[in-house]
Amino acid sequence: MYENFYHLTTKPFQMVPNPAFLYLSDLHRNALTYLEYGVMERVGFILLTGEVGTGKTTLIRYLLDKLPANTVPALLFNTNVNGEQLIRLILHEFEVEPVESKAGNIDLLQQYLIERYAAGKNPLLIIDEAQNLSDEALEEVRMLSNLQTDDEMLLQVIIAGQPELKKRLLSPHLAQLRQRVAASYHLTALSEQDTAAYIAARLVKAGGDASLFREEAVAAVFRASDGIPRTINLLCDAALVYGFADEVARIDPAIIEQVVAHNQWGSRPETETEAVSRPPLPEGRADENSALAATVGELEARVREMHLRLDLLQTERENRGREPEEKLLNGLGLLLQREREKSDRLLEDTVLLRTQIQALTEKISHPGNTPVAAQGHDAVATPEEKGLVARVRQLFFAKAQAIDATGQEREK
Repeated sequence: MYENFYHLTTKPFQMVPNPAFLYLSDLHRNALTYLEYGVMERVGFILLTGEVGTGKTTLIRYLLDKLPANTVPALLFNTNVNGEQLIRLILHEFEVEPVESKAGNIDLLQQYLIERYAAGKNPLLIIDEAQNLSDEALEEVRMLSNLQTDDEMLLQVIIAGQPELKKRLLSPHLAQLRQRVAASYHLTALSEQDTAAYIAARLVKAGGDASLFREEAVAAVFRASDGIPRTINLLCDAALVYGFADEVARIDPAIIEQVVAHNQWGSRPETETEAVSRPPLPEGRADENSALAATVGELEARVREMHLRLDLLQTERENRGREPEEKLLNGLGLLLQREREKSDRLLEDTVLLRTQIQALTEKISHPGNTPVAAQGHDAVATPEEKGLVARVRQLFFAKAQAIDATGQEREK
């Protein structure tokens, strides 16, 4: 809608997590370092937490694009499951057909991980929205740490979720899982300076002018969003729509104030210690608004899952393309050598057959040095000899056809 007016090649503040638009603030760069370290060093369990909209999913998608070729990632988004269902989902994501029993599925998973380890692969399990996991499911996650060799974990696990996940791990009954977390990072909101850099970076990435939002407008965005990237995107996208409608060349603070007022946005998401007070909705609208919000949230989760799966498929395809071609070339060379040897044997057999046919023909045509015209072919050839000649000729023609076929394959 507004892209042409503001000379943009795409929308800079889309809600779908896009790793191409990731702004690596100091916070996000540190979080990425922890994630990469954990995966590369095979430390086992890695914990990533943060408020809603701070960029956890975008960071994970960015990590997927940077994974080494030997990594085999699996992504879990449906976390409203019990422990047994969780194991089945993990097998499904690793493309292993589960069985009926829980013990059988654990054995299948262990066998799969051992095979991948022997092949030099590094399986990686990413559990997003992990705050929704039941205690039973979290215990199954802990049990995954038992799948290991003498000195290395067979499965790397990234557990990502909202702050309540970190609080749950402080519970005494989850102490064993907490003790297995080798690397942990908590994403917080952006500072005002990072908010300005975030907005400018996304505008430039979309082909626009970094100064499209006036400094006062950026400050207003920060105050209204409290530095939460998802809320920043909502505000800035709406501001561009408003600016386009009013034909405003640069976004000023008045437009941001209109957006906030018209949409009744608060600042940060509600937490346990503070809540955002909102004007009450008219009677009958509260339930409608709640249902709509739930539907939008579900759709956003589905879109996020689809994009992550597409990223995974793209990563796997690129990894396969980066595998060395030496093995393939060696295999083709071996096949070619075998075909050459086969062709040489066929040629030797052909020479031998031609010699045999020539000898038999001379014997039949000139028995006792008697000319064929005087004796006649039928008068001198026995039925056994005639049959032998026929079989030899048939074999010769079959060999000749095989040689022709081999020659055609070589030409191809």
